[in-house]
Amino acid sequence: MKTRHFIQLIGLSALWGASFMFLRIASPVLGPWVLAGGRVALAALTLALLMRVLRHHWPWSHWKELLLLAALSVSLPFLLYAWAALRLPAGYSALLNTTVVLFGTLSAAWLGQDTLTWRKLAGCAAGAAGVASIVRLGPVQPDWPTLMAALACIGAAFCYGISTPLMKRATQRIQPLAISATIHVLALVLVLPGALWALPEARFTAPALTALLVLGVITSGLAYWAHLRIIRHVSPVAATSPAFLIPVFGVTWGHLFLGEALSPGIFAGGALVLLATALVTGFNPLRRQAPPVEPAP
Repeated sequence: MKTRHFIQLIGLSALWGASFMFLRIASPVLGPWVLAGGRVALAALTLALLMRVLRHHWPWSHWKELLLLAALSVSLPFLLYAWAALRLPAGYSALLNTTVVLFGTLSAAWLGQDTLTWRKLAGCAAGAAGVASIVRLGPVQPDWPTLMAALACIGAAFCYGISTPLMKRATQRIQPLAISATIHVLALVLVLPGALWALPEARFTAPALTALLVLGVITSGLAYWAHLRIIRHVSPVAATSPAFLIPVFGVTWGHLFLGEALSPGIFAGGALVLLATALVTGFNPLRRQAPPVEPAP
């Protein structure tokens, strides 16, 4: 992976880590459906304007493929995370999001873009143990609603994980901006009925609207486009690597700005989940890369 791609992925990790904090601010006030609908609408508008300015063509001939990606990578995850934010602290959601690497690795193997090994299966087991530790040992009540919120986060991570290899394939044939814009327009069609139905119950406060604006324009629209531009040049598993640092930023932002408590359960569970992602991806920061081979004269 090139240095610039690595730096870009770190930047995306910081943005997406902050998104869990903004979800915690906006979801209890706006409601999950209105939050998801407004977030998708702002992202679609932002990307549509960029399409207009840059004179890109809309890839409507691929609408069936992009509709599936819209459901898996936008509509369902946005709704699930918004609903989970009603119950779980931002740090919890960010840590559970790390399982996207596990699902992405398994999906890539199933599609023939990677292979499964005993090491990766051990990583899956460690990931399950880490998720259980996060839910059981943290500073929230381990009741049924908490479990359902945790499962919602895992479900969102599953959607992201299985959609990443499919997204990689799409970027080989369609421009990233065109994919991003079309996916968000199609996702808006999917979530708009529910958002309109829940609209009368939403309360539009200044903090919630500010959080919604950041989520829609920056962490969804612009960040999504940036991520697809990186996906074109890296493997599907590497494309999920922001999940390594998202928990760090998510826990940090939640603690600093929302006053969310830290507990040994978060660190222990997070360590297991991070170990799991390292096992399934072969990530090793101490491993030295082999020098490039010079072509024969």
